[in-house]
Amino acid sequence: MSGIQFPKPDPSIIARRETIIAGLAALVAPDSLITAEDERRAFETDALTAYRRIPLAVVLPRTTEELSAVLAFLHKEGVNVVARGAGTSLAGGAIPQEDAVVVGVAKMARVLDIDYANRTIRVQSGVTNLSISGAVAAERFFYAPDPSSQLACTIAGNIGMNSGGAHCLKYGVTTNNVLGVKMVLVDGTVVEIGGPYLDSAGLDLLGLVVGSEGQLGIVAEATLRILPMPEDARPVLFGFPTSEAAGGCVAAIIGAGIVPVAIEFMDKLAIEICEDFAHAGYPLDVGALLIIESEGSPAEIDAELARIVAIAKDYSVTTIKESKSAIETAAIWKGRKSAFGATGRVADYICMDGVIPTGKLPQVLHRLNEIVAELGLRVANVFHAGDGNLHPLVLYNINDPAEQAKAEKAGEEILKLCVEAGGCLTGEHGVGIEKRDLMPFQFNPVDLQQQMRVRAAFDPGWRLNPAKVFPLEGRVAA
Repeated sequence: MSGIQFPKPDPSIIARRETIIAGLAALVAPDSLITAEDERRAFETDALTAYRRIPLAVVLPRTTEELSAVLAFLHKEGVNVVARGAGTSLAGGAIPQEDAVVVGVAKMARVLDIDYANRTIRVQSGVTNLSISGAVAAERFFYAPDPSSQLACTIAGNIGMNSGGAHCLKYGVTTNNVLGVKMVLVDGTVVEIGGPYLDSAGLDLLGLVVGSEGQLGIVAEATLRILPMPEDARPVLFGFPTSEAAGGCVAAIIGAGIVPVAIEFMDKLAIEICEDFAHAGYPLDVGALLIIESEGSPAEIDAELARIVAIAKDYSVTTIKESKSAIETAAIWKGRKSAFGATGRVADYICMDGVIPTGKLPQVLHRLNEIVAELGLRVANVFHAGDGNLHPLVLYNINDPAEQAKAEKAGEEILKLCVEAGGCLTGEHGVGIEKRDLMPFQFNPVDLQQQMRVRAAFDPGWRLNPAKVFPLEGRVAA
């Protein structure tokens, strides 16, 4: 991760900037084309704010037809394209290059159809995650994936990164909740993959698209699965003396075959930061906290929680606090979902996204904390413990290059630790630029070449979201 490199911009593209802008202006409304430098700066980075590049231009189409026309034109002109949802990517997935046009879906934000009988909703890809649940809440339905940025992040970005969230332990991540997409390829061709049904014939191209980080095409519409709300849901706070004890409890719960709807982890620093921001009622006298939510009928919840409490007692649990009202439940989840923003008030940070087997949580957490301490930094651990998706926030001062280098070094070592433990580099944030140069640590050269050939089959010129995912050296054509 240290010293992330970008390709040098193509001077021939930059020299044709005015011609390219004129061509785009003929395809979209004036308020859908952003060319002034001060306005383009709003698109120079995403949530990985340590790296910035001002794009050639920004286009915000409103329809699939406009998106198709824009991509066809840019393909003809040989211009690189960076797709953008809401810019909440934590791995630099939406950071542009100077010779690239950002194509954003923010204006493609309509709900197109809701079918309660078949439990589906069809939306444009710029619709925000949380607004989908809002659109169906009156009929007591919801959309299950719930990343912490759900108030802002778009379905396009969720599909690109295969986002999860606190409740993915029971309901799965984005790929388990997307039934079909309408996608525009690099040359403007519009294709439909999947649809409002459970299974499709042939190769699982939908599974290939979800998690492809905007390198196979830009999703214009998506058909998603919606689910009926449970009868009841109850989060419980479990406090432990150490992170290792909390991690051991998680491993034991999963090992016992218990699958609550969510198991979220926070260490002492994360608890203090989130409580100071959200006043969620978290205990401050514990070393680590688990938020475990059960759902179903009151009797089902009581039975599941009784089993979990029995396991927690074997791991020296010191605090057990059940939510007693909808207000308390909302406060508990507000604290957890505001963790990244709350931490940003305290310090700059790099957020990792490695995944490990849940049985390795105690050992990995112990070594992770050692890695950060050895570099003289602090870490706030807050993550989806139920599926082993770690989100350590390594705190540093972005104005201190030496400290930034240490933070990036810590991030590298943490991700390598995850792979060595039998896990992988990313769970839901994507590879982006952040983990691009670590890909050879998880995949051998043959693996990477096969993946690059698949990518090049969709985009032979490597124009879509270039400089991301795959190491810059050794790229292969279709």
